[in-house]
Amino acid sequence: MAYEAEMITYSQKIFYYLLCHGALSDLDAGVNDLYRAYVEHEEVMNLVKNQAEIADCKIERYGTTIYLMPDIDNKYLGFTKADLKKELCKPNATDRDYYLAQFVILTLLAEFYDGQGSTSKSREFLKLGELQNIVSERLKAGLALEQEREQDGTNLYTEMYETVLDYKSMSEAYESLKSVEAGSRSKYTKEGYVSIICNFLDRQELIIFIPEDEMIKTTAKLDNIMEYKILNKENYARIMETLGETHE
Repeated sequence: MAYEAEMITYSQKIFYYLLCHGALSDLDAGVNDLYRAYVEHEEVMNLVKNQAEIADCKIERYGTTIYLMPDIDNKYLGFTKADLKKELCKPNATDRDYYLAQFVILTLLAEFYDGQGSTSKSREFLKLGELQNIVSERLKAGLALEQEREQDGTNLYTEMYETVLDYKSMSEAYESLKSVEAGSRSKYTKEGYVSIICNFLDRQELIIFIPEDEMIKTTAKLDNIMEYKILNKENYARIMETLGETHE
């Protein structure tokens, strides 16, 4: 299919804007023409998506915002496992520290979004200390469920997830963190560990973290991704099972 030069130029401008900013909204000042070109011209949309595919990314439009979303194995526009370990964990972190960080993120998401009702969002804010306590409770619940299934001879769950959801190791890693240094931001305390994860999510514009008030709020970006992409019934059930809970 032959494309007009104007369409190609628009697609290149849109893709470059997404590379620089990660998202393009109809409210972004000075680039409304780029947004309109994408949503009003299928040729432009297809060209942008083709460029993204070559760059191991996807283009998703949720509501009035267009997002550039790197594929899970994109080493240049996304984060590798090693990158995330460095960002989220203490030096010389092991896999159990890495999976604990992912568990904290899953717990945060499950607290804000319950996947039920007319909207998936169930609350407007979460306090840091509350998140710490919930993480501890869910680790204990997951460990208890794992032990119960082992005692009942239900080994399929363990065989499927033992390299990822090692509740015993994650619980040990979390409980080994100090909890006596109020206000500490060290990776060696529970408060500091969870704060570092929240700061990372804040830099990715997924949450708004206010350390002075120990307040966590979600952004429109995360709301859109969760509402449109993540929380279908199957994904929600998998998340809750990961957190050691059984829901209808």
